[in-house]
Amino acid sequence: MTEQVILVDQNDLPIGHMEKMEAHVKGELHRAFSIFIFNFNNELLLQQRALDKYHSGGLWTNTCCSHQRVGESNMDAANRRLFEEMGMRCNLEYGFNFIYKAHFESGLIEHEFDHVFFGISDDLPVINKDEVESYRYVNLASLKLDIDSHPEMYTPWLKICLDKVILRTEMDSK
Repeated sequence: MTEQVILVDQNDLPIGHMEKMEAHVKGELHRAFSIFIFNFNNELLLQQRALDKYHSGGLWTNTCCSHQRVGESNMDAANRRLFEEMGMRCNLEYGFNFIYKAHFESGLIEHEFDHVFFGISDDLPVINKDEVESYRYVNLASLKLDIDSHPEMYTPWLKICLDKVILRTEMDSK
């Protein structure tokens, strides 16, 4: 069975589903999620995407990101994929959402209504090498500086939502 994504409107209301690669070829707006796990030193766990991913292979990004399955809640999808990619379980909290559209050299288009989750854990990941090449921890100020200096090393969605992530963590620390 081919993997399906949930097509949504600008308000995240489902309007159908489509095979994942077809949605990325056509640039259809679909539901997705991104997870940001911090350790107790307030460092973000980044993953480097596997080199042979269908897009953005080898780029650094947030802890985990993927698509919900048809009939799967946002939280269930986030928990499932965090374990599949990073071998981790963590209490997740919903943060915010955003819509973005990014074009890739391969011709694929990510057009996502992205639900963002946060968690705190000092557990070390046990990465799935089919999905993740490597990982590292970084503080947000250093990450922002590195993205400004080397934007080509990071995924578009991370660059787009990072300021909201920083704002969210600053509000949480007050």
